[in-house]
Amino acid sequence: MNEMFATPKSMKKVILYRIRKALLEMGGATKAELSEKLNISFPTISKFLTQMEKDGELKLLGLDDSSGGRRAKRYAYNPEFRLGLAIFLEREETHYTIFNCLGEIKKQGKAGSVLAGGLPMLTVCIEDIMRQYSNIRAIAIGVPGSVENGRVFFIPGYEQFQQVDLKEYYETHFSMPVVVENDMNAAVLGYQREKTTQTNSSFIYLYFGQNGPGAGILVNGNIVRGSTFFSGEVSFVPQYDHRNFQEALGTKRSSGYSGQQIDAISRLVAAFVSILNPRAIIFCEEEADKALMEQILAQTAKYVPVEHLPELIVSDLKQDYLYGLQSLGLDLIINETGLPST
Repeated sequence: MNEMFATPKSMKKVILYRIRKALLEMGGATKAELSEKLNISFPTISKFLTQMEKDGELKLLGLDDSSGGRRAKRYAYNPEFRLGLAIFLEREETHYTIFNCLGEIKKQGKAGSVLAGGLPMLTVCIEDIMRQYSNIRAIAIGVPGSVENGRVFFIPGYEQFQQVDLKEYYETHFSMPVVVENDMNAAVLGYQREKTTQTNSSFIYLYFGQNGPGAGILVNGNIVRGSTFFSGEVSFVPQYDHRNFQEALGTKRSSGYSGQQIDAISRLVAAFVSILNPRAIIFCEEEADKALMEQILAQTAKYVPVEHLPELIVSDLKQDYLYGLQSLGLDLIINETGLPST
C-alpha cells in the first residue's frame, strides 16, 4: 500500500492485519518484539495492543523475566475471538465447517441441499448455523458454478442462483466479510495449502461431478480464473468430431469406466500437459482409484511424450474443498475490522 495515499482507516486495517498475522505465526510476543519485527513504532504497537486486549482479541501469556526494568507483558492472539464459517453447496447436501483463527475445527457438519431452494433456503441454513456460534465473523461460500467477484454467473441447472451476487447480499445481510468461490478453485487451493509443501507449483484438480465436469487450475501457486472468470469449465473442451468432453465422458457405469471414457479423460489430461505442463493432476477419490490412474497414464502417453506426464493423485475432494474455503475464510478473519470488506 502506498502510504502517501493511505487513509487512516486503511492504515489501521493494515496494522491490525500485520499484528494478528505476526502473533499467530509467533505464538506470542512482547510489544517490543512486535515493534521490531513489524518495523512499527513502539507507541503505535502499544496503542493497538492495549485496545485489542481490552476487546478480548489478545490474551496475556505472562510477564517476561526482568533485565533490570519493568517486566514486559507477553501477548498471544486469542484464536476463539473470531470464528469463520466455510460452507459449500452441492446437489444432494450442504457441507460446512466452523473454525477458529488457528484453523482448528470447532464443528463440521452437513445439512440438506439448498440449491433448489435458492437464496431464501441458503440464508435460513446459514442463520441456523450462526445462531449456535455468535462469534462467527467471516463466511466463505463455495458453489458449483463460475464466480466473478462474488457474483455467480454460470451455474447450470440452478437458475435460482444465476446472476446472484452472494458476496454483496450476505455482506449486507450479516454485516461481515464474505468470499464466494468456485468449487474446484477452492479444492485445488485447499489441496495445495494443506497437502503439499509446494507453494509455487502448478496443479489441476479434475472432477467429473454431480453437476458436470469441472477443473480447478493453479499455476505457479495462483488460481487461474481467466479474462471472464470462465476457466476450468472443461465440459466444453472439444474432443471428437461432434462431441465435447462432457458428451464424450457420459455417465460412469457401475462396472467402471469404458475404454472410450478413459480415452476422453486421457485426451483432457494430454491437453493440460501440452498447455500448462502441471506438476500433478488430482482426481476425486469417489471417482477414481490407482488402477484408473495407471490406465489414464498409459493412454495419455500415446498423445504426449512420457517424460512430461504429471503425477496423477487421488484425494478427498470434500475435505480439500473445505480446506480451500477455510483458507479463504481465515484471510478474511485476520483482515476483519468490524465492517464488510470493500
